Amino acid sequence: MSAIRSAPMDAIAGVTAIARYLTIGLLALFAITAASGCATTAPAKFYTLNSTATPDGAAPAAHLAVIVGPVAIPAADDQPQFVMQVTPNRVEVDEFNRWAAPLSDGIARAVAGDLAVLLGTPDVATAPMANFNAQYYVTIDVQRFESTRGDSTLLEAVWAVRKGAGGATRSGRTIAREAVVGDGFDTLAAAHSRALAQMSADIAAAIRVAARSGRQKPAY
Repeated sequence: MSAIRSAPMDAIAGVTAIARYLTIGLLALFAITAASGCATTAPAKFYTLNSTATPDGAAPAAHLAVIVGPVAIPAADDQPQFVMQVTPNRVEVDEFNRWAAPLSDGIARAVAGDLAVLLGTPDVATAPMANFNAQYYVTIDVQRFESTRGDSTLLEAVWAVRKGAGGATRSGRTIAREAVVGDGFDTLAAAHSRALAQMSADIAAAIRVAARSGRQKPAY
């Protein structure tokens, strides 16, 4: 009779032990997972595009007021994250390396800063800006904005310079490839900034041509 009575007690003890081991195991698994997550999650880093143009030796353009924008960006690149070109038909989005501002805003501000240096005028702003009487309006359609880590960046854009409201328009296309030195994302941002400076030089040249043509006296 004692053996028969002890069987249920042994079964209960066994179930309790199993439950205890399962609880300990689940807690250990949770701790490992949490520790692993903390170890691999890194804070995001943010980067900016900068004005890098230097005076090109041309005479300052007197009394010019220029406004830059809007800037159109391809949908695939118009993201806060860096979009990395892996193959001609495949990209990767890097969640932990991001632009500090929307690309359209960053490009417009970098180009505006470049034009202020190249044209020698402080009157360069980004659109929209109230109470700014611009003589020239610059619009930019970025068609390719590629980043290849450790290799190069590529900028391809069509731009237009319009003189005044309803005035004549001059347009052009800039293709600028810049080598990347090193494997960091800061070097990618720097390379993109240099490419934008090349485009700014093309735009500044078009503004100078438009300004000269506007000063020409009509032939009699």
